[in-house]
Amino acid sequence: MPFPDTECRIVDLHDGVTNVPVGETGELIVKGPQIMKGYWKKPEETALVLREGWLYTGDIARMDPEGYFYIVDRKKDMIICAGYNVYPREVDEVIYGHPKVQEACAIGIPHAIKGEQVKVFVVLKPGESVTEENLIDFCKDKLAGYKLPAQVEFRNELPTSAVGKILRKDLRDEELKKLRL
Repeated sequence: MPFPDTECRIVDLHDGVTNVPVGETGELIVKGPQIMKGYWKKPEETALVLREGWLYTGDIARMDPEGYFYIVDRKKDMIICAGYNVYPREVDEVIYGHPKVQEACAIGIPHAIKGEQVKVFVVLKPGESVTEENLIDFCKDKLAGYKLPAQVEFRNELPTSAVGKILRKDLRDEELKKLRL
């Protein structure tokens, strides 16, 4: 629930203005006395996130009928595959459901026709083994076809922050760097 004197809306991801119906996802925007006035000496960045008094959080969220807000993912992490929105967190949660997986992180990688496709980085539990095909098959009845991983890369560890959060951005940057070489 929002803090007192705070207005919250969920708006269309593309136009940033149209309210989306209750239960549907969009970008969470907020307005209230505690909202920042802007980024210090960064007017261009401020203009991107502050519009008509609303702070565009970059969070993809939904609101339930009782007025509770739920963060689904981050807008900049969203994968756009053949015009469809794929929330990496949804793919992560399916992969985490595999009994041999310890950690997982989905990102979007460039695709010549689809724009992007899903790649998942996976750390298996100690002593376990599974193939890329097995993991993709595991996802088939849990995800729509356009959300299925096109690639799975197995690693011994994933990059994490000081508090243990997997750094999706670092994995994306690594992948883009490989493609430029």
